[in-house]
Amino acid sequence: MIIRDLDGVPAVDWGNGMSRRFLVAMDGLGYSVTDTIVRAGTKSRLEYRNHVETCYCIAGSGEVIEADGTAHPLTPGRLYCLDQHEAHYLVASPHEDLRLVCVFVPALHGDEAHRLDPDAASSY
Repeated sequence: MIIRDLDGVPAVDWGNGMSRRFLVAMDGLGYSVTDTIVRAGTKSRLEYRNHVETCYCIAGSGEVIEADGTAHPLTPGRLYCLDQHEAHYLVASPHEDLRLVCVFVPALHGDEAHRLDPDAASSY
């Protein structure tokens, strides 16, 4: 059994937020679980080429925007899954941070961080 508390897990500042890595590859489960904060007012162009990512919003608000411009509001209780490795924008409300619980398959190593660039999607 693995038991971890938020204040005892590694945190990675990924540019527009903070990802607290509860489970990573070395735990041997084949998936990762993170508690991720997206800072208020930020817009991140992302694409997970090597992972499927599922995110569940637990606090705050924002939106996930598909490459074709289709926007999906994010509020507590909404889940989205990038099951086709879709490039997307993750946007936090200008008024509050967005908080997501995220699952990655395969598992993250734990030290990955985005390199945010307005002209290209950050990926890992």
